[in-house]
Amino acid sequence: MKISTKGRYSLRMMLEFALHPDECTKISQVAERQQISVKYLEQIVTILCRAGYVKSMRGAQGGYRLTRDPSEYTVGQILRLTEGNLAPVACLEDDVNQCGRSGCCPTLKVWKELDQAINQVVDRVTLADLVEEQKAMPETSR
Repeated sequence: MKISTKGRYSLRMMLEFALHPDECTKISQVAERQQISVKYLEQIVTILCRAGYVKSMRGAQGGYRLTRDPSEYTVGQILRLTEGNLAPVACLEDDVNQCGRSGCCPTLKVWKELDQAINQVVDRVTLADLVEEQKAMPETSR
């Protein structure tokens, strides 16, 4: 499994919003701080708005902000929104395994364990956790 730029950038954008909870953040500010294309971020923020994760504010002081507290967003929620299912193999993407080999596949157990491990990590870490990680980093690495 490989997380695409859309997934990584959505997480970085949400972190930017979480780092500045008392103000609206403009896409151009996120683009500058994160060195990401404004056009790409505009596509991603549309997805985040439609899902109700962020809201836009109009006007001179406008921009975007989170709709909930950073502790209420998990990395898993954000990645699944932009990436879809995080399953490491196609046969685990649906609720019912559609693979004709699932009953005799010796590797299925490995893929299931990997899927569970991935989900445990991304569903345990919140945006609030990432904010604390960011604040603990030296200024030069921000």
